[in-house]
Amino acid sequence: MDTIITGEGVELDARAASVASRLLGALIDLIISVALLVGAIVLLVNVVASSSSEAAARIGVIVTVVTVTLAAPTAVDTLTRGRSLGRLAVGIRVVRDDGGPITFRQAFVRALTGLLELWVTFGTVAVICSMVHPQGKRVGDILAGTYAVRVRGATTVRTPVLMPYELGAWAQHADVARLPDGLALAVRQFLARAPRLHHASRVELGTQLTQEVGRYVRPLPPAGTHPESFLAAVLAERRTRELRSEQVAEARREREAAALHRLPHGVPDPAR
Repeated sequence: MDTIITGEGVELDARAASVASRLLGALIDLIISVALLVGAIVLLVNVVASSSSEAAARIGVIVTVVTVTLAAPTAVDTLTRGRSLGRLAVGIRVVRDDGGPITFRQAFVRALTGLLELWVTFGTVAVICSMVHPQGKRVGDILAGTYAVRVRGATTVRTPVLMPYELGAWAQHADVARLPDGLALAVRQFLARAPRLHHASRVELGTQLTQEVGRYVRPLPPAGTHPESFLAAVLAERRTRELRSEQVAEARREREAAALHRLPHGVPDPAR
């Protein structure tokens, strides 16, 4: 059975989770969200009752609803990499189409879309979409480029794909375009399964994937490079560049946040 090995050493079934599993996980998450929402509103009503301010009450309700229905799901999916309490209970996980962990952007898109397809329509749109989509995706998954898979805890921690030493210098200067999600997933699965494949099948599949990946890489590696080394180098360099890009974006967000909190020009800042 085809599997995906995440960076945490968790073995994922490549097959999408069933609609029943997703419904059960979503129901558990919904019960938790409703309980938090009701508890927060009751607490808010008790606090606002003493101030007798209708405006404060309305603002408090809006903030509470947005927090429970949008901010909390986004934070949970981002921090747990797609494993909410409901999904954890039923053994499923939300991943990117290429099998990698979801990011903040994808978690936010899923949560934002969920306001309409889960809360406003009481999950009707999500259920219908999941039933007709081949991978059981709801609308939020289609827009975010994610889907739910079954999770099977691995007893052995697998190491990520490493950069072959002889291709390190070439990879740093190569123009490696973003691979299609399906192709990236196929390469990752092949490298994980290659030692267990029959030699002839291993050579044939490795050569085929090398030809497909070669369309997105310029210049090609030195002549005589082993196909599996080339594929490993591309995946490793792709991971490194994505991490570097995320670090740059995080640093930019920190600078922008610091600028927003900085006092206007000429006003002394007591924190400095």
